[in-house]
Amino acid sequence: MTASPSRRHLLGATTSALVAVALSLSPLGAVAQSPSGAASLFAEPTQAMPQPPEVAARAFILQDLSSRQTLGARNADQAVEPASLTKLMTAYLVFQALKDGKLSLTQELPVSERAWRTGMTGASRSFININSRVKVDDLIKGMIVQSGNDATVALAEGVGGTVEVFVEMMNRQAQAFGLKQTKFANPEGLTAPGHLSTARELSIIATRLISDFPNSLPYYSMKEFTFNGIKQGNRNLLLFRDPTVDGLKTGYTDNAGYCLISTSKRPTAGGERRLLSVVLGAASPEARANESQKLLNWGHSAFDVVKLFDGNQAVSTAQVWKGAANSARLGRLQPIVVVVPRGQAAAVKTVVTRNDPLLAPLSKGQSVGRLQVTLNGQPWQTLPLQSLDDVPAAGWLGRAWDAMRLSIQ
Repeated sequence: MTASPSRRHLLGATTSALVAVALSLSPLGAVAQSPSGAASLFAEPTQAMPQPPEVAARAFILQDLSSRQTLGARNADQAVEPASLTKLMTAYLVFQALKDGKLSLTQELPVSERAWRTGMTGASRSFININSRVKVDDLIKGMIVQSGNDATVALAEGVGGTVEVFVEMMNRQAQAFGLKQTKFANPEGLTAPGHLSTARELSIIATRLISDFPNSLPYYSMKEFTFNGIKQGNRNLLLFRDPTVDGLKTGYTDNAGYCLISTSKRPTAGGERRLLSVVLGAASPEARANESQKLLNWGHSAFDVVKLFDGNQAVSTAQVWKGAANSARLGRLQPIVVVVPRGQAAAVKTVVTRNDPLLAPLSKGQSVGRLQVTLNGQPWQTLPLQSLDDVPAAGWLGRAWDAMRLSIQ
């Protein structure tokens, strides 16, 4: 189908706020492609994007969750060991099981010898006792706050029946997310052949966890957890240093180095803005915290958030053929925003293109066009537009009449 341009909008420098690209994978929006070919939730940075600071780590990526834009990256598609960042995917499946009613927070799960023995490998464990029964809520806190390998395996067995089945579930979920390089061999993140991911794909897992299960964030912001009389602090040092940081997960193995996925939510003139930083292969716990803080501070200070349209606000109106109504409003169910280099909000312009002719039936939320955003006349970002109305098909007479009209256009 050909795309026909519609109207144009110029935004003033005072506009600012939050959120917005969608993916056909989920309610998040439309799938972009990373340089490696992997599906991405985020628009890639253009040449006009400011350069990020130097980061002392093997790889990093900084994402703006409000606008679904990548602000900066280095070696983001390099396959590396994810270490305990693996537990983000484990958590995703656990929270999915809770949502589906397959688990409850008060339910007690048995601690197998395998779970107990895995906890004895490495330094991360929750000190759960073999053959005991532990509440799901405590196991989640053990997995997230203490990074307990034993708690993680107990949860995996509770959801999948066996670790092997659960790992299959993890890899199927990775495929559903469109991840190309992520492969899991276990639920806890200990070194294993073929157990790999990338900074970019880990950011997708983290973003999906936050967006699909926002109720998980209070666990990730916990600074300590005591189980069996043993108190352990969260290894995410930013929770103790930056009040705007509310997650997310640390990781370490000899091969992976020190890793941290952190998320920070700060107010802007138009609402709250959330950034997600992935830092892989730093030299120490202190270094991964410092480099992550550097990225978050730069991301919050170097950009302005520009609100283009409110959620459910019509960007344009399009003619609909063969429908019970002859037009539909186009826009986004969520607010449409972009981030631009600080001081350049007045240089933002938008153009609507539609997938003409639009044929009924149309469903509310159905992708029907694009909003092309330019900055200083150069392409900046393309966002999907949705129908804001349900338009059922017309009766046979109406459909026949419009078919005849279309045939002579």
